[in-house]
Amino acid sequence: MRGREEQLKRLTRFLFCLFLALALLGCGSKPKGEGPPKKPALGEASDPAAAVAVDLRPAIVALGNSLTAGLGVDPAENYPARLQARLDAEGYRYRVLNMGVSGDTSAQGLGRLEAVREARPEIAIVELGANDGLRGMPVDSTRSNLETIIRGLQSDGVKVILAGMKVPPNYGLQYTSVFRDLFSELAEQYKIQLIPFFLEGVAGRFNLNQEDGIHPTAKGYEIVTENVWKVLKGLLRKS
Repeated sequence: MRGREEQLKRLTRFLFCLFLALALLGCGSKPKGEGPPKKPALGEASDPAAAVAVDLRPAIVALGNSLTAGLGVDPAENYPARLQARLDAEGYRYRVLNMGVSGDTSAQGLGRLEAVREARPEIAIVELGANDGLRGMPVDSTRSNLETIIRGLQSDGVKVILAGMKVPPNYGLQYTSVFRDLFSELAEQYKIQLIPFFLEGVAGRFNLNQEDGIHPTAKGYEIVTENVWKVLKGLLRKS
């Protein structure tokens, strides 16, 4: 009899402890239907306020080669970066997108046209052709590529600025003159703005170019930016 009472007591204590443990676990549980915190999907802002922080300023795309990309200088010293600083200082609300790729020919620039159009720029500065000239490519090929770029941008209502280029005189009078005139002819044909010579005041000046004699130094880019600004400012609007 006594043994049965002891078993009953032990069973009672066990059931009490089990009930207490379950009660304690229940205090920390989430309401029914509530799972773990939702993780943001890839590309989704975790902060709702960040999701609306979109730059709505109209875009100016700088399409070009290493002269636009800024080969050999600090990213803050290339011409698109300096142009952004100038716009900000002058009170123009635009954002400059540097779409320069070192080594690009006009054909390679054409291959990136769709990416430029997807940016929906208001203005595009096209600086291409220098690598074509330095490689002695047929001028007709460069012309065709630039024409396709210009027409594609104009079909979207983009204001196009074409940067004029020259090649060294050792390429021969015939080639250098035809190459030089290509840019002014395209500007006249398509009624677009022209920077007569992108590297005016910089090309051939030892103190304004890097050791390769082709790419501007930070100081040289100050002048290049001014060359661009003289033409660009006429197309800008203040909001």
